[in-house]
Amino acid sequence: MHDTTALLIELGSIILGLGILGRLALRVGFSPIPLYLLAGLAFGNGGLLPLGASEEFVATGAEIGVILLLLLLGLEYAASELVANLKTQYPSGVVDFVLNATPGAVAALILGWGPVAAVALAGVTWISSSGVIAKVLGDLGRLGNRETPVILGVLVIEDLAMAIYLPLLTALLAGLSIAGSSLALVISLGTVGAVLYLALRHGRLISRAVSTDNKEMLLLVVLGLTVLVAGVAQELQVSAAVGAFLVGIALSGEVAEGAHNLLSPMRDLFAAVFFVFFGLNTDPAAIPPVLGTALILAVITALTKIATGWYAARRAKVRSAGRWRTGGALVARGEFSIVIAGLAVGVEPRIGPLATAYVLILVILGPLAARWTEPLARRFSRTPPPGPPAPIVPEPTGTAHTPA
Repeated sequence: MHDTTALLIELGSIILGLGILGRLALRVGFSPIPLYLLAGLAFGNGGLLPLGASEEFVATGAEIGVILLLLLLGLEYAASELVANLKTQYPSGVVDFVLNATPGAVAALILGWGPVAAVALAGVTWISSSGVIAKVLGDLGRLGNRETPVILGVLVIEDLAMAIYLPLLTALLAGLSIAGSSLALVISLGTVGAVLYLALRHGRLISRAVSTDNKEMLLLVVLGLTVLVAGVAQELQVSAAVGAFLVGIALSGEVAEGAHNLLSPMRDLFAAVFFVFFGLNTDPAAIPPVLGTALILAVITALTKIATGWYAARRAKVRSAGRWRTGGALVARGEFSIVIAGLAVGVEPRIGPLATAYVLILVILGPLAARWTEPLARRFSRTPPPGPPAPIVPEPTGTAHTPA
């Protein structure tokens, strides 16, 4: 009974604290992610007041949080939209990967963390935060801008790439051989291809089978199906998050909209728990030694994201101002960087503190970059003021006069 009482007190305190932090972030106008991470640091091992009774529950809640994050991300996209973006935006996706994954991989190798950690840190610096970026675009009133489809196209490519990247990383972290990793990649590609095919050809049938007018039944069926597929995917070394993402893609129309509305509050709750859990498992004392590295990485990858956005918008024939706005909007990192780091801490524990510091910097810098990149670019590229005007010479009027 005493353990149950302590669990309830800790859980109630955590959830109430998250609500207060969320309201504070909303008032300031920033994403609550850094506050959730800081709360986890404060109450984790080495923090001000370590939690004990609720640790196991929070760990399970964190896993559900990742699953719900990816499910609702999948619900945002129709399969046809994914395929269309893949066809038109893949050059931008390649540039995005090369410019933003390379700094993380190089940093891990320079630090001597090994090739597996390099693959993980490449993912941390590569993937932008869809959640933070969507909120910033809404706050700035840019959802109808000419460059916004370009931003969303880059994010879609990244999200789809996660369906390939996460299984490969999971296989490498599990210590599988090259053959085993290749098999996991083939299974992942086959699964993604099969789901996209089924969603394109038979999406209506799948949605019809899940559809119901009863909100309670819809919630139970979609949530149960997602958790089941996520578990099977994890058993196949494909990654539970990818399984949830694919379920979201397979659902469409009114079912997807209804499931999104029902599951959004749950997503917000368990995603917050996930960020707290990541902070709980990071020793605050381990952050200062990697803060310099995190700051250098943040500056470099903020610039490479701006370059990525500029290139992608240029391909779409967006004007100069829109190109700079595209680049600035893509700077923020967040949930997926933490998801990747959370997978990798078992192999290289130092990735956790580095990723925490890195995300804290960029989740704060991201909204500022989105707001100020274009005005700063316009200011620095302004041509020098012209010199004094040339004297005006009057034009001749009428016919020429001949001397008398």
